[in-house]
Amino acid sequence: MNNESILLLKKQTSKVISIIEEQYKIRPTSMLELLLKRYRNALEILDNKNKEDISLNDFYIEGGTRAYLDSASDWENPLLEEMDKTEKLLKSTLN
Repeated sequence: MNNESILLLKKQTSKVISIIEEQYKIRPTSMLELLLKRYRNALEILDNKNKEDISLNDFYIEGGTRAYLDSASDWENPLLEEMDKTEKLLKSTLN
């Protein structure tokens, strides 16, 4: 994992956090709260853990897009696209 890919992943993760925070202010749900917790945790790992020690098992955001859809069926929510981008970026960066 190189510094550029970590920076890109941090940027994308921060973008998702911002969107979740905005939506949570308007309509707080337990699903958004859980997603926010998991994305904040992912950002903390990216910020604080040595890049050599980071593994896919450290993150609990994979499947979040699907879980959100199962709970909300909000297919038009722009959050979904950004979450999907983050999940794909995480997989490609760590595999």
